[in-house]
Amino acid sequence: MKKISKFFSKIKKNKKKELSPEIAAENNKQTAVAAYENKKSKADDSQSSDSASVYTYVHGFDRPMFIIIVLLSLFGLIMVYSSSYVHALTYIGNSAHFAIRQAIFLAIGMGLMIFISMFGYKIIKVFTPLLFAATLLMLILVLVVGVSEGDAKRWIYFGPISVQPSEVMKIALILMIALIADKYKVTINSKKKFWRASLYGTLFPLILTGVACVLVLLENHLSGTIILFLIGFSLIWANGSPKIWSIALFATIVAAVVFVIVMVDNYPEQVKKLVPDYMFVRVDSWLNPENYDARDELWQTLQGQIAIGSGGFFGRGFGQSLQKHLFVSMPQNDFIFTIICEELGFIGAAVVIALYVAFVVRGFYIAKNTPDVFCSVTAVGISAHVGLQALLNIGVVTGVLPNTGISLPFFSAGGSSLVILFFEMGLLLAISKYTPVYEKTPKKRRRWFFWRKEN
Repeated sequence: MKKISKFFSKIKKNKKKELSPEIAAENNKQTAVAAYENKKSKADDSQSSDSASVYTYVHGFDRPMFIIIVLLSLFGLIMVYSSSYVHALTYIGNSAHFAIRQAIFLAIGMGLMIFISMFGYKIIKVFTPLLFAATLLMLILVLVVGVSEGDAKRWIYFGPISVQPSEVMKIALILMIALIADKYKVTINSKKKFWRASLYGTLFPLILTGVACVLVLLENHLSGTIILFLIGFSLIWANGSPKIWSIALFATIVAAVVFVIVMVDNYPEQVKKLVPDYMFVRVDSWLNPENYDARDELWQTLQGQIAIGSGGFFGRGFGQSLQKHLFVSMPQNDFIFTIICEELGFIGAAVVIALYVAFVVRGFYIAKNTPDVFCSVTAVGISAHVGLQALLNIGVVTGVLPNTGISLPFFSAGGSSLVILFFEMGLLLAISKYTPVYEKTPKKRRRWFFWRKEN
């Protein structure tokens, strides 16, 4: 009997050995699916997201976005030289002064961008509160020891290095609002917790934006205040908070703009007593240019419009601008788009606008495929910052908007502001390196001249 029982036990063991590969494979598959679903559910239930549970690093940074950034940067460097050599030769004695300076800061910015894109976004996320607090401190400090340029007092010096805290605040505000949206994402997206969602998704970001805007406005920096407010508004719209507040905020903005225009146009004396002179002049000269001197308050705007109109469809030709010969003052800065229009015409202007549109579209695509809410809101904020600032600059130089001194990203000559911009680009490229594992598509292979999915 013992021999018979041993014989049957051996048969059972052999059957188990024969079936073990299939069973193991099925068990492994079921275990992997269960583990993934468990991790996904935990990520959805928790207030703080864990990107590794749902997303994984699968490739290098987004190549189309990198190409767009490089094209904007090189195009900007070329136009800085073309627009500035007369001004630089006249006032400095070196026609390539601004081009060399731009190239140096461009190289530093590119290096920083590559470093940040390799370094990743998670460390930046950890230090976001510290960055925001330090930037607020610099904004307060610039009011005390800042250096004035024209009407604005916006620069602060650390030894030989000058920094514009309002430029740092743009990325600091984006990161801080993104951090709040990520930490309270479940509450913000909850339809049952309307008031708590409104608190974390609308009120807190609005308070942060308001504090930053007030401090920048105290510097007499109207353009920086406008851009910061628009960045904050775009992030409130994108962070998943109840849209009723975003719609109400947008309606309030439109009503405020209409109110200001009506008051300045109809009651100028009363308004002039309530606001700084520089602010009133910029708005009133835009509404009533006939009341101002074409050789004084309107000089820059009129000369820029002459440059745009002189370019025609194809332009005068690269380097052939006449308005940069001391008509448009400091043409390498805010009014560089007018020189682009004069030298390259409508075609050149359309190329510049197309590059900015491509940047924003690609940035929103990256925001759609990100590891967590923090990355998504950050990508939206960076894309909105560049797109809105370019839109406002073009509106100003064409006379559609009041002249508020807004630089054109990647094109206007700059130092620390250019480096900070490339810090944002590095962060955007770092975010683009992550995609969701459950949205992977089958690989494609080339057959003759067509792309075809593998079977």
